[in-house]
Amino acid sequence: MSQPSNRQFKLAHRPVGMVKRSDFDFVQAPVPQPGDGEVLIRNRYLSLDPAMRGWMNEGKSYIPPVAIGEVMRAGAAGEVVASNHPRFAVGDSVVGVLGVQDYAISNGKGLTKVDPKLAPLPVYLGTLGMPGMTAYFGILEVGELKSDDTVVVSGAAGAVGQVVGQIARIKGCRVVGIAGGADKCRYLTDELGFDAAIDYKSEDVKKALKQHCPKGIDVYFDNVGGEILDAALTQLAMHARIVICGAISQYNNTTAVKGPSNYLSLLVNRATMRGMVVFDYAARYGEAMAEMAGWMREGKLKTREDIVLGLETFPETLLKLFKGENTGKLVLKVE
Repeated sequence: MSQPSNRQFKLAHRPVGMVKRSDFDFVQAPVPQPGDGEVLIRNRYLSLDPAMRGWMNEGKSYIPPVAIGEVMRAGAAGEVVASNHPRFAVGDSVVGVLGVQDYAISNGKGLTKVDPKLAPLPVYLGTLGMPGMTAYFGILEVGELKSDDTVVVSGAAGAVGQVVGQIARIKGCRVVGIAGGADKCRYLTDELGFDAAIDYKSEDVKKALKQHCPKGIDVYFDNVGGEILDAALTQLAMHARIVICGAISQYNNTTAVKGPSNYLSLLVNRATMRGMVVFDYAARYGEAMAEMAGWMREGKLKTREDIVLGLETFPETLLKLFKGENTGKLVLKVE
């Protein structure tokens, strides 16, 4: 009987523009064995996130880049199949940063046990994982959300955006989502309860924001940057707060990142624009997870995962993020 192997995607080149399969080496290695204080995890699901594009770039950032020749960094959910660690037993379901591969070794740092009976494993990579934590702390802490705010979120049908909008609705806000395509916009209003949705592919975003936010935008949660950020800046309310979470429209540029030309609106409206990185709130993840799990049990917070099959499809599946082809949290099922 043949021994299982560990399929891995390793970063081969720093991508220029859109990521290509040739930027990775797809290799097969022996399944590693855990040493003292280590566990071996069989990855079942991989989290595909826009931030992965930034992790491939060399240069200063909030986290070191993936080195050439290293397994591509990715969040994952799986099960412990061998353990020499006192906190983890064989059969435990866990989530952590485990890489684009079948099997991973962990010393337990950053590894969290989860209960698949409370929620399916993919949910722990989305609403109850890093995207959900980003949404929770981004809108409540950085956005300083108030119950009567008008909230606009871009990338609203994505993993972070869908949660941001729902939290704002739970807190009593008026919520407007910006997404690409009629189907995504219907999902926001008909299924998630957004007050309005703007299709940036077919509408004039600036005009639509003026229509749907007649008193201005109190909180703008930005996932895309570029022209949509510029449009939102023209419609700010006094003392508005802008949360800079991401700029997916700019990640694959081969020219300089386009900055906001309407930034003087911040001065006129005494507004603030602040960046956020979810890892800053790691000590409080438990607090956020408990509250959001409660909302899910009550039916107030819905989740949606876009699951694609096959580890070998990783490069092409990752591109779905940058082409706007996913609705909800993009997850790769390892098979």
